[in-house]
Amino acid sequence: MTRAFSISREPFDGPDSVALRQEQRDELDARYGRDDHEPGDPPTADSVPVFLVARNEAGVAIGCGGLRPLAGGGAEIKRMYVVPSARGTGVSTAILRAIEDEARALGVERLLLETGTAQPDAIRFYEREGYVRVPNFGVYEGSEISVCYARTL
Repeated sequence: MTRAFSISREPFDGPDSVALRQEQRDELDARYGRDDHEPGDPPTADSVPVFLVARNEAGVAIGCGGLRPLAGGGAEIKRMYVVPSARGTGVSTAILRAIEDEARALGVERLLLETGTAQPDAIRFYEREGYVRVPNFGVYEGSEISVCYARTL
């Protein structure tokens, strides 16, 4: 069975990448009721050198995710998002696997990520995909709304 979407590298600051990240931000603002739910420096095109966008058969952007290398080694998954209409179709799993493949190609051995307490769907997803809860790292240390995970590749 062929999947009804494709995934490819795209610029972090490309129009569809920006639109998907804004949709994610709007959803997080609605869940957390505020716009300061991410500590630290916001991701940028310079800090997220790998950014992937999933597109449906019509070429419409339906999901995204990126990799931000960490100073202490490893990389952080950033801006994982799938539009609501494409959830449950395998897009999120495919994006995650593609991110892992990109990480391996860069020699990354450990991936970390942060999600939040108001995102039980994301928590279930990462746990199902083999990510293990770890103490909050970096800028997420001490955050009461952050939940962090890691996976050795």
